[in-house]
Amino acid sequence: MTTRSDETTSLLSRAKNEDDHGSTRRSRLGSFSRFGSDDEVGNIGVRPSGASISTVPLALEGWHNRSLSAQADSSDDVVRSHRRAATAVDKLSMSGSAGGGLGHHQRARSFMEAPDGSISALTPLEMGRHELYEELPFLAVPGMQRKEHNLSVAFSSYAAALDTLETDEYLESTTGMGLNPEEKELRTSQMSLILLDELEVDAITVTTPLIFAVLIASLSQFNFGYNISVMNAPEEFVFPGHSTGAWSAAVAAFCVGGPIGAVLAGKWADERGRRGALLLSTWIFIIGGLVQSLAPSLILVTVARAIVGVASGASTVLVPIYLGELAPPNLRGVMGTMTQFACVLGIFFADIVGFFLANPAGWRWMFFVISALAMVQLTMAPLLLESPRWLLGKNPDSPKARFIIKKLRGFRYDEEVETEVELYLGASKSQSSDGDGDDDSQQGSGKSAMAQMFADKNVRLLVVSTFVLQMAQQLSGINAVFFYSGLFFEGVIDNPLVGTTLIGGVNVLATYVALLLMDRCGRRTLIMWSSGGMFLSCVVIVSALLGYFSKLVALGAVAVYVVFFAIGLGPIPFLIVAEMFDGKYVAAAMSISGLVNGICNFFVGLFFPGMNEALGAYSFAPFGIVLLLTFLYAWLVLPETAGTTPEELQAKLVAKNAGVTYHNLDIEGMASHVPPSMDEWDDALAAMADEEGL
Repeated sequence: MTTRSDETTSLLSRAKNEDDHGSTRRSRLGSFSRFGSDDEVGNIGVRPSGASISTVPLALEGWHNRSLSAQADSSDDVVRSHRRAATAVDKLSMSGSAGGGLGHHQRARSFMEAPDGSISALTPLEMGRHELYEELPFLAVPGMQRKEHNLSVAFSSYAAALDTLETDEYLESTTGMGLNPEEKELRTSQMSLILLDELEVDAITVTTPLIFAVLIASLSQFNFGYNISVMNAPEEFVFPGHSTGAWSAAVAAFCVGGPIGAVLAGKWADERGRRGALLLSTWIFIIGGLVQSLAPSLILVTVARAIVGVASGASTVLVPIYLGELAPPNLRGVMGTMTQFACVLGIFFADIVGFFLANPAGWRWMFFVISALAMVQLTMAPLLLESPRWLLGKNPDSPKARFIIKKLRGFRYDEEVETEVELYLGASKSQSSDGDGDDDSQQGSGKSAMAQMFADKNVRLLVVSTFVLQMAQQLSGINAVFFYSGLFFEGVIDNPLVGTTLIGGVNVLATYVALLLMDRCGRRTLIMWSSGGMFLSCVVIVSALLGYFSKLVALGAVAVYVVFFAIGLGPIPFLIVAEMFDGKYVAAAMSISGLVNGICNFFVGLFFPGMNEALGAYSFAPFGIVLLLTFLYAWLVLPETAGTTPEELQAKLVAKNAGVTYHNLDIEGMASHVPPSMDEWDDALAAMADEEGL
C-alpha cells in the first residue's frame, strides 16, 4: 500500500502515475520547488487562512466593475496583457537567490495536498477552472454572468495571495527578509491579473461546434416563444362563432402540456441523452403543429395546443441543461442569455407573422410555422453533439465523450482533454445530492434531493421565496398580455395587432436592457423595482380605461409594464435558483419551480378572458394586487443573493480549502509558457537581423 510520503516522493521525482482512478494527474511533475532544486530548498507549501487572504486586490476592482461588452471589446488584448504583467513581475524574480531574488524553475509543477493525503497536480489555471466547474451549476441561465465573473475574480485573488505568501515565506527562510507590504501588494495584484486574464479566455473563446449547438438548440426556445403568442392575432378567424370559454381552453391547453413536458424531459434526458431528448421534443413540435394546422374543429386545436405545450415544456428544461453541459462555466450565462433572446424573438416573430397570415385564408399556415421551424431544426440535427457530461456519467472512460470535448474546446493535446474530463467528473460528483455522479441513479437522486431540500432548514426561506416569485411571475398577468393583447387592445387602438406587435418589440429591447442591469444590480433590488413599476403601470392602465387618461396612455402603460417585467420578474425567479441554491439542490429546485410556474400560467390563460368581460376596465386590478404583495414580500422578507460578491466567494474558498496545502503555485511560470505573440516574433526576427548585420 502506497503511503503519503511515497506518493509525494513519486510525484516529485516525476514518476508517471498509472492509477486511472486516482486524483493525481497523468503527467510528469517538475522540481519540488519553483525556487530551486529539491536538495536546495525544502518546500513545505502554504495553506489558506482568513488572516493571509482577506481582501480582493484593488487592481481587480476595475475589471470586476467593467461591463460585459467592455470585457469582450478587450478580448484581443488578453494574451498580451498577461505577458506584460509577467514581464513586470520579473523585476521581483531576478534569477539566482544570491542577490536576494527568486530563482525561477520553469519546470516546477504546482500541486495540492488534500487533508487525506491525496495529491492533485494542477496548474493555477486548472485549479481555477476546477472551482468554476464545481461552484457553477450545469445550467445555461440568463444573468449568471455576474457570478461567473465574480468567481473568477475571487479565485484569481485567492491564488495570487497564496503565490505571494509562498514567495514571502521562501525569502524569509533563505535571506531573513521577506517581501515588504508594497512588494506584497504589487505581486498579488500582478499575479491576480495574470490569472484572471487566463480564466476569462473561456468567456471569449467559442468553437464552431459550440456555436452550432447553441443555434440549433435555441430554435426550440424560439418555437416556444412563437407558441406563446401565436393564438393572439388569428382569434376571430379560427372557427368563427366559438365561445370565450372554448377559446380560453384552447389557449390554456398550452399551459397544461408545459408541466407535463417539463416532468417528462428529465426522464428522456437520462434515458436517451440530452441530444436524443431534444430531438424527441422536436418531433413533438412537428406533430403538434401539423395537428393544429389541419384541425377540423376547435377541439382538435385545443388538443394540438396541449401537444405543443408538452414540447415547449420539455425544451425549457432540456435546452438550459444541454447548453450548460456543453459550455465551459464562464459561458453558461451567455448561453442562457441567447436562449432568453430566442424566446422573446419568437414572441415578436409571431406578432409579425400575424400581419400576413391572421386572416380567414392564412391562419392554418400560421399554425404550420410551428412544424416548419421544427423541421428546420431537424435537418440540422447531425450538427448536434451529445452532452459529454451525460456520456461520462454512463461511462467515465467514454472515448466519444473525449472526442466531443476535444471538438467543443478546440483542444490539441490528450492531456488537455483528460484534465477537462476530470473537471466534468469532479463537478458532477460534487453537485450530486448523494455524492454519486452517475446518471443511472439520477431519478432516485432527484427524489432524494427534493426531500433533502424541503427538510433542510438552511434553505427553507429560499424555497418559500422561489415559490412566491414563480407565482408572482405568472399571476402578475404578463401572459395575459402575450396571450390576449389583441382582446385587450380592442377599443384602445384601431388595429389591435399594431399594439400587440409594438409590445412584442418593446419586450425584445427590454430584455437587452435587463441583461445590462443584472450585471450591476442586486436581485432583490431588481424584484422591487420590477414589481413596483408593474404595480404603478397597472394603476395607470386602469385609470386610462376608466377615462381619466386617453386610451393611448393605456397602450404606453402596457409597454412600461412589459419593460418592468423584463428587468426583474421575468428572468430573476429562475436565476436565483441557480445563484443561491447549492449545486445538489439546483435540479430539484428548478423542477418544482417549473411546475408551480406552469400551474399559475394555466390559470391566467384560462380565466383572463372571463375576468376581462366581468371586470371591464378593472381587469388589471387583480394583477396590481399581486404585484403590490410581491413588492412587500421582496422589501420585508426576500434575502439578497448571498455569497456572490468577490469578497464573499473568496472567503468561501478559504473556508472550503482550509485543510489543503499548496505547493509551487507559480502563476508567473504558468503565464510564461504561453506561445509568443506575432509582435514578439517580429521583434525577435528583427533582433536576429540586427545581429547578423553587425
